[in-house]
Amino acid sequence: MYGTQSKRDLALELQAQIPFLRPSIHARRANITVKFQDLYGFTVEGNVDDVNVLNEVREKVREQGRVWWALEASKGANWYLQPQIASISEGIALKSSLKLSSLANAITLKKLIRKGIPPVLRPKVWFSLSGAAKKKSTVPESYYNDLTKAVEGKVTPATKQIDHDLPRTFPGHPWLDTPDGHATLRRVLVGYSFRDSDVGYCQGLNYVAALLLLVMKTEEDAFWMLAVLLENVLVNDCYTNNLSGCHVEQRVFKDLLVKQCPRIASHLEALDFDVSLVATEWFLCLFSKSLPSETTLRVWDVLFYEGAKVLFHVALAIFKMREDELLVTHHVGDVINILQRTTHHLFDPDELLTVRQNLPLFYFSVI
Repeated sequence: MYGTQSKRDLALELQAQIPFLRPSIHARRANITVKFQDLYGFTVEGNVDDVNVLNEVREKVREQGRVWWALEASKGANWYLQPQIASISEGIALKSSLKLSSLANAITLKKLIRKGIPPVLRPKVWFSLSGAAKKKSTVPESYYNDLTKAVEGKVTPATKQIDHDLPRTFPGHPWLDTPDGHATLRRVLVGYSFRDSDVGYCQGLNYVAALLLLVMKTEEDAFWMLAVLLENVLVNDCYTNNLSGCHVEQRVFKDLLVKQCPRIASHLEALDFDVSLVATEWFLCLFSKSLPSETTLRVWDVLFYEGAKVLFHVALAIFKMREDELLVTHHVGDVINILQRTTHHLFDPDELLTVRQNLPLFYFSVI
């Protein structure tokens, strides 16, 4: 997680407290734009209605936290790992020996994750359920430290691009945009570029790794979360030099949009609007540049448990939420403005994820 130990403890304390946001009386009366910091240190701009939404969301987070803690008290701290469940991403794959109680746990866990993992539990739940812990266990304990020391001072096209992108990664963030933040993010990205030379480094990974650093307890855990994302969770070859996996994602998404939202797809085609104008950044950055951080992390909660199909679900939901507005647009720029305005102000994750869950899912077997 970001910063020194004291900063890490402070961040965890803030997450546990989840304070209410209180704009000034003048802001409330004038209904002007206000600025505030979210749980992960990002400066957010919004109106007082947005603040009220965030406060409602944080109250839901508190309620979810009480549910998780009650389950830990009754079932044990790692109840969601007992026994290991093979795969949820394509439906629950049950072995004949799997007990009914395990099935109940799996169903409970899936529902809980869709409602959001409490911030203080997110690091350990992600690390366990994503497969990162298992991946880390297959190599010597000193693997990450040895890797970072071995590549220190080496210069490659990947390291040059990483150095170029560091100051452009969430500029203004109180820790990421500091020498310590840049150095930590650089070690993670450079380390992975040497671990997988086929991927090396691709723009977009800087935002993903940066947000992982803010969530996970340690720099090394963030590295392994990045590794499991690229090697196990996401579509293959999304971040290779030719971005072949990303191109596949775009084609699949266009097909899904035609099937799920035919009126939108037809209208956008008439405008010569290519969905890649927005979806490329969504998929490469996993929505971390587009959605508010707390909403992004709710998407990631589901992503690490249910797999890459979640990205398509969320992208479709964004279009579906603004169907009426999109259908009366006359220019490509209008479409982009509507989608950007929508994503930047999606402070309520449930609004997005409810639309996503209500979409017919029979087409997603192609992914």
